[in-house]
Amino acid sequence: MNPYLGEFIGTMVLLYFGNGVNAATTLKGSYAQNAGWLTICIGWGLGVTLGIYAVGGISGAHLNPAVTLGLYAAGEFPADMIAGYMLAQMAGAFCGACLAYLHFLPHWKATDDAAAKLGVFSTGPAIKSTSANILSEFMGTFILIFALLFIGANQFTEGLNPLVVGGLITAIGLSHGGTTGFAINPARDLGPRIAHAVLPINGKGGSNWGYAWVPVLGPLAGGATGAALYNFLFNNEVSLFLSVGVIFFAIIVILSLLENRKP
Repeated sequence: MNPYLGEFIGTMVLLYFGNGVNAATTLKGSYAQNAGWLTICIGWGLGVTLGIYAVGGISGAHLNPAVTLGLYAAGEFPADMIAGYMLAQMAGAFCGACLAYLHFLPHWKATDDAAAKLGVFSTGPAIKSTSANILSEFMGTFILIFALLFIGANQFTEGLNPLVVGGLITAIGLSHGGTTGFAINPARDLGPRIAHAVLPINGKGGSNWGYAWVPVLGPLAGGATGAALYNFLFNNEVSLFLSVGVIFFAIIVILSLLENRKP
């Protein structure tokens, strides 16, 4: 199978399960409605695990533009394949969201809350604070990529790695996902957000495009910085990604502190 097709399929699998658990715990009439944050985090972790099992041997199962950029920053992925991987991931995320929409077809009309319907597809801040929201996405994706690289440096029983990565996603969601819904993946947020905008969902409201850039910029910057720091600490390699990432992080921290200072 072509690796681009692999990325498309793997990301579609991820979003079918991820948006699916969001829908199951949110939409009216679902048996799983109000099952809670733990269910959502486990569902997303297992979605990642299954996506990796599906195409890990074909494309490496990045399933995330931040992973692709991070691996490039770490010197482990060629530049000429970045755009193709990212486009495939975005298309797969869009299609996975559409499948989840079809799966819960009668429940959209039964659900009145437009914001809840958008939340099935894409992320949003628990407390709106643009700089702090970017910081949350930066830090969550930073630890994701950093951890993926040191997980890859260990030897596990054959076939166990996807479960470890799924556990990592669940841990990030449980520990740090409460601020922004832990997109930590530009395709995971933007692909389904586009699906929300174009699908014929009853009473769906707007797609909150004013926030859409946050779960794109934060994860891309955090992923590249995490990979660059790993390369510096373990391979003694200094890159432009590390310098720019540290400066970006410092600026966002300062802006977050200023934005949330006491009146």
